[in-house]
Amino acid sequence: MSEKHVVVDGATVKCIFSVEPKTDKLKVKSHSKHTANDKEGNTKYIATDKEIGQTLEKNTFGKCKKQPNGSGDFLVCQCIVHKWSKFYEKTTLSNGGKILTEESKATCPMGAPDCITIDDHGQKTQGSKQNDKNTTPKKQKAINPIANTHRKRTHKGVETAVIEKQKSN
Repeated sequence: MSEKHVVVDGATVKCIFSVEPKTDKLKVKSHSKHTANDKEGNTKYIATDKEIGQTLEKNTFGKCKKQPNGSGDFLVCQCIVHKWSKFYEKTTLSNGGKILTEESKATCPMGAPDCITIDDHGQKTQGSKQNDKNTTPKKQKAINPIANTHRKRTHKGVETAVIEKQKSN
């Protein structure tokens, strides 16, 4: 089975019926308790199948192919999420919701079932002290070849990677 990422607040979504390929950002409004990929634990709330209604930042994907205006153009979409599918069934959060993954899809009353898809799950990589402890100077050099890295013992005997600024000539 392939790895699935949990969808969080700020994830980008798109609609297959958008005339111009526009995206919008998902806003988690169903709870303010469960977070993912957030060192501080206060901004990346996990999205659930309870994100229903006007739960997007702009609530539009531009002009909608399902809404012709009669003169060769289309009306602007007013996105209202009706329901979610393909969510993670094995976990229920405190709001009674099931976790959305990057494979989850939403239905809008104007579109067809599963017309809204996850474009980006919204998680961002964040470095931590544990990442630093788990790496080596060789790996650091591969990630950032212009940095001088070496191991340094602290006063408690713990090794840490140190990145020094290179002197400019």
